[in-house]
Amino acid sequence: MENIESLVLEHLRSIRADLGVVKDDVREIKTRLANVEMSIGQVTQHVGHVTSMLATQQVSADKVGDRIERIERRLEIHA
Repeated sequence: MENIESLVLEHLRSIRADLGVVKDDVREIKTRLANVEMSIGQVTQHVGHVTSMLATQQVSADKVGDRIERIERRLEIHA
């Protein structure tokens, strides 16, 4: 009976050691996932800035186009 108990204890110790390794792995994965999430946030923010800049440039181009149309009308130039 004592032999069985020591065998069970040996298995429990092995399971506990394996569980410690799994905990360390999960902790590392959580840290890496947090870093990935922060990077995605930064990329999303950058894309937002680029989109805003493109919209601003489009508004400027539209204004230039409107001015050219007015000039053409005044000069009676029809393209």
